[in-house]
Amino acid sequence: MKLGVFSVSLNVKDLKASKSFYEKLGFTVFGGDMSQNYLIMKNDSAIIGLFQRMFEKNILTFNPGWDENAHKLENFDDVRDIQKRLKSKGLKIEPEVEENNSGPGSFMVFDPDGNPILIDQHV
Repeated sequence: MKLGVFSVSLNVKDLKASKSFYEKLGFTVFGGDMSQNYLIMKNDSAIIGLFQRMFEKNILTFNPGWDENAHKLENFDDVRDIQKRLKSKGLKIEPEVEENNSGPGSFMVFDPDGNPILIDQHV
């Protein structure tokens, strides 16, 4: 199962302070918008999302259909196929992606410790 490019989405208290901190670690802004309270930052192939007051916990994120530069992949496992496979293994999906659609879609699963894992397809 190909989950797609991986990133960590961090719940931050102060977006400007977090941006400055991660820049010191060598990350540069790759996407997002300060006025919308989020930034996507990269250091080589490492990707982090900084989200101010958008969700409660840090989230592990996978983006099917994208490479680490947000370019569409020719071949990838669609989010609906991933959802079917995970459901068949007994995992609870919240909320489910409409299986009869195509294109963008997302769902979450939670590990045994309650850590959210977002499967978020943009293409």
